[in-house]
Amino acid sequence: MSKRPLRIGLSARIYHPQPGATGLQSKSLQYLEQSVAHWVMSREVMVLMIPSVSGDGMVHRSSIRLSDYPQYLDGLVLQGGADISPQSYGEEPLHHDWRGDRLRDTYEMELLHEFMEAGKPVLGICRGAQLINVALGGTLYQDIPSQYENATTHLHDDYDKFCHQVEWESGSSLARLYPAINGGGVVSIHHQAVKALGRGLRVEARSPGDGLIEAIRLEGKSYVVGLQWHPEFHPPGNSHLLDCTPILDEFLSIARGRRW
Repeated sequence: MSKRPLRIGLSARIYHPQPGATGLQSKSLQYLEQSVAHWVMSREVMVLMIPSVSGDGMVHRSSIRLSDYPQYLDGLVLQGGADISPQSYGEEPLHHDWRGDRLRDTYEMELLHEFMEAGKPVLGICRGAQLINVALGGTLYQDIPSQYENATTHLHDDYDKFCHQVEWESGSSLARLYPAINGGGVVSIHHQAVKALGRGLRVEARSPGDGLIEAIRLEGKSYVVGLQWHPEFHPPGNSHLLDCTPILDEFLSIARGRRW
């Protein structure tokens, strides 16, 4: 009998009801971005979105909680999306547009800690990397252009067509994973970024133009890695962008070894 495929959980993006809206826009929607799901599925992996379990629904839920998911899943990917709320790291938003999504923060932080407690690997992408940092006690720049001196461009109108270079931190795990290169081009879509590192985290990569942190990893036995860029937007064979399959393969290899 063949082994079952890996089951990787993907945190949900959340669309909140809009005041005065009708139809679907008046409902809470939870969804995933197709590209990130397909990137993980490129290695014969089953992807299952993990919905939040907030109690505002019309139908009463069963007793299933977020803490039950690590028992049946082999790893977790925290996908990108809305800003992290500054209130989640003890600050007030400096601008109305930077207020973020506190409800999603709370849901994903609980999910992260449950998978960490179970010893299951976690990979955070863009917002996911920032969420890992904040969940472990770190802080963020609410807005790179206005808070980080001499910052290069990290968010552009070209969206997923915009890229910049990253460089591995000396002695980092990414440097060992890519021994032949010192970094590469990555798709960048963020105006917030890691400021003070969370507990137990180390820097894995930086933007060479301004030194901004671009990847983090938890030290110790647990596999918790955050990428500030979007590997799901790196087309295979694109010579201008970093091939991120070694990162995905490392994550999935750890997940196979953590099966119960």
